Amino acid sequence: MKLNSVAPKEGYTWIRQGIWLFKQNPLGFLMLVFMYIFAAQLAVIVPVIGVFAVLLLTPTLSAGFMTACRQAIQKERISPMVYLIALRSSALVRKRILQLGLVYAALILLMSFALSLLVDFELLIPLMTSDKAITPEALRQIYLVLFFGGLLYVPIAMLMWFSPVLIAWADMSVAQALFSSCLACWTNKAAFFLYLSIWSVILIAIPLTVGMIFDAIDLGQAASFIIAPLSMAGLTVMHCSFYATWKACFTEEEVLAS
Repeated sequence: MKLNSVAPKEGYTWIRQGIWLFKQNPLGFLMLVFMYIFAAQLAVIVPVIGVFAVLLLTPTLSAGFMTACRQAIQKERISPMVYLIALRSSALVRKRILQLGLVYAALILLMSFALSLLVDFELLIPLMTSDKAITPEALRQIYLVLFFGGLLYVPIAMLMWFSPVLIAWADMSVAQALFSSCLACWTNKAAFFLYLSIWSVILIAIPLTVGMIFDAIDLGQAASFIIAPLSMAGLTVMHCSFYATWKACFTEEEVLAS
């Protein structure tokens, strides 16, 4: 497995490649993303255990989606069972991918604890449990959550970006995968910055702008019928573009059977 260094402009190319990949099997990819979102929402209903299960299985599901991308390129049918491909692999891969899930869950727990020290969540709880109007202070806390949450998640994202695939496809240990993933992201940080900036505009800025425009003309409820499907499609294309980042940052000297 060889680590590559790419030009900053590649961040834009990854998105174009993600769009191309999505076009190879749009229904299959939309099905996988919808399944993940639906399962995650159901799991959250179960206190503590449900959230832990989602975090534990996130690397497994990530490896499964990347495998689906490879299958789409090879014109193979995408099945929901692709999500379990890492767990159905060798005992060693299964053990490592679940260990990686534990690491991810622990990192998210630490991030949540650190965030609780920086933000007053007591002001936000009423917003989630009632229909009360948002106060200026509560709005400030929401912005703080988004800012500090994003800042704290960056190192976690760097560690986890390629780790599931490096374990599933490159036969790396958990420690090796985490280190290699972080190194790859840091080596290509300029390309990733452009890549994530574009996705931030597509998935956050544009929907917010559309929502504000519809609110201004008293059509706020109608906005969801436009924003929801577009956001779903954008989120799916973004997941497809993850495969493009993998192919750009790493050269597989030997492609292992999935």
